[in-house]
Amino acid sequence: MKVLNVVGARPNFVKIAPLLREMAKRPQIDPVLVHTGQHYDAQMSDGFFDALAIPAPDVNLGVGSGSHAQQTAEVMKRLEPVLEVVRPDVVLVVGDVNSTVAAALVATKLGIRVGHVEAGLRSFDRSMPEEINRLVTDALADDLFATEESGVMNLAREGVPAERVHFVGNVMIDALRLAKPLWQGATVFRDLGLDPQGRYGVVTLHRPSNVDDPRRLREMVSALQELARDFPLVFPVHPRVRTRLARESVAWRTPKQPLPARGLVCMDPLGYLDFVALVSRASIVLTDSGGIQEETTMLGVPCLTLRENTERPVTVTHGTNRVIGTAPRRIVDEGLRALANPPLPQAPPPLWDGHASARIVDVLLGVAIEAAA
Repeated sequence: MKVLNVVGARPNFVKIAPLLREMAKRPQIDPVLVHTGQHYDAQMSDGFFDALAIPAPDVNLGVGSGSHAQQTAEVMKRLEPVLEVVRPDVVLVVGDVNSTVAAALVATKLGIRVGHVEAGLRSFDRSMPEEINRLVTDALADDLFATEESGVMNLAREGVPAERVHFVGNVMIDALRLAKPLWQGATVFRDLGLDPQGRYGVVTLHRPSNVDDPRRLREMVSALQELARDFPLVFPVHPRVRTRLARESVAWRTPKQPLPARGLVCMDPLGYLDFVALVSRASIVLTDSGGIQEETTMLGVPCLTLRENTERPVTVTHGTNRVIGTAPRRIVDEGLRALANPPLPQAPPPLWDGHASARIVDVLLGVAIEAAA
């Protein structure tokens, strides 16, 4: 069975790693890896392949940056001839980035079966590009692999036949568990001159609604600076956000420079292992990332989501996540509250047990056997 796996952006790399590892155990599967090049910066791409032991891509489409329409169109144009040559039995897409929806569209039009890992997640906010990508991909997919029960319910409400929906758990958590010995031994604390037992926080921001509006970004930065008056708040900056922050009055750490004892400190992106290690010991995490909401849930770290909604409600009902919006005063107040009274970690969400990848591959092979019969 030939499975063509499509990745394009940093979150995809984390999700595909345990899937490829599981496929390697199954002699019935011939995996092919296509990197669209949506994230092409070495800090956002190459380092993840190395840290997660992902094999070199069989094909790199080299799409690069551009508007949503340009990026999606380029992936479609460059992927179509690859699919026509490889003729896979299944195209497996992960997450909700432009590469995900583009690959699903091309494969479907060529009559190739599509599997979507992380299906059914909904923020119910169509101003988010990711929400559009999720809706379209799920409408096209033949096999929909849900990470949490809300995804199964959302797909049922949208009329997806139950036999196409598979509640399998979360491959992001598979990756977190598999890499635990590595991130526990990461040198990030020594590199930053940071006491892992001390109080510090971590920030990530990348969503257009937060970083593309100069006024909102300025207000959020000001609130984060106020929150960090007594401890360091580490902000590894996404490349697309760096130019926007250039207009703001922020401290920037240069390589090999120790962190100051307090304040919001911006720095270059971290690799997966260093970043997870940093998050695992943090007193608080403030983010607009869905994947980080999931990771903090498993790590038992207080997380404040700087958005008005989340497509991952299980991180609120079963985890340490709270959705607080972007009002500056609330960021400060909720941050101080979480530091003073951190939420108690709970049992992991259902099926977040490190075996989601195995369940997905079992389903794919079951489909193959069915087709052969």
